[in-house]
Amino acid sequence: MLYPLSYVPNIKYHYIIPLAGAVEQKFPMTSDRSLKLLISNDDGISALGVRTLANTLATAGYQVTVVCPDGERSATGHGLTLHHPIRAEQVEGIFHPDVIAWSCSGTPADSVKFALSAVLKEPPDLVLAGINHGSNLGTDILYSGTVSAALEGLIEGIPSIAVSLASFKACDFQPAADFALKLVRKVTLNPFPVPTLLNVNVPPVSSAEIKGVKITRQGLRRYEETFEKRLDPRGKSYYWLIGEVVEDIEQPDYSHLPPQVPTDVRAIGENFITITPLQYNLTDVQGFQHLHRNSWFD
Repeated sequence: MLYPLSYVPNIKYHYIIPLAGAVEQKFPMTSDRSLKLLISNDDGISALGVRTLANTLATAGYQVTVVCPDGERSATGHGLTLHHPIRAEQVEGIFHPDVIAWSCSGTPADSVKFALSAVLKEPPDLVLAGINHGSNLGTDILYSGTVSAALEGLIEGIPSIAVSLASFKACDFQPAADFALKLVRKVTLNPFPVPTLLNVNVPPVSSAEIKGVKITRQGLRRYEETFEKRLDPRGKSYYWLIGEVVEDIEQPDYSHLPPQVPTDVRAIGENFITITPLQYNLTDVQGFQHLHRNSWFD
């Protein structure tokens, strides 16, 4: 089934900032129409989000390969399958006819690793992950299988994009897919000097209600969490993690960016699409400087 492209309103960009990164781009980007895209997710191969994204990009003429977990793998982070084999099979009938699709029994990171080493004959120009059913904002990214799938591409020197629809209830993924198409075109025409990961969150509203796009920094998310104790039919206890997002939490400053740069958490609440550049280098610069100044171990 072909998914038509819907109208995306003119967007206004805010806070264009230099991107940090130290990864050499291993593979030169090809021309726009021959661009090879690898797509994965953490919601599984049958999820509407990945089908909408893949079909939209394939309809636009890109070479699309999809490799996803065979079922739900949300919040698996960057975990890998090491203690049992990964089983994979080609999937037909649920994507655009030009899309090559595989499912595998592993995690999102497994899926990208498997695609790069066992499915694709040559590396893709871009790795995309999503469209996730639910936001990946602030500290959510540390748990996100979606962001980890994109991050696996970045580790291999491939520019990557993670896309999320910021709602678990909304089911219209087309505005997010349309924006992903627009972003792929922009990245192709204006490639980064070094690969980076763009973490994109799209508000769960119609295209007409999206206020624009903001380049954001990673914010802070907190949850009121508890492990609820329950009993199974045999009387044995088990625990289920439940929690709710803490709203209106104060967002921290970031020493390397001006204070007027909004966080992704704040901007998404104002119906802006957010784009947050990420990298996998987790070095704490302030912590390093503190240790160095105080000569702890000299």
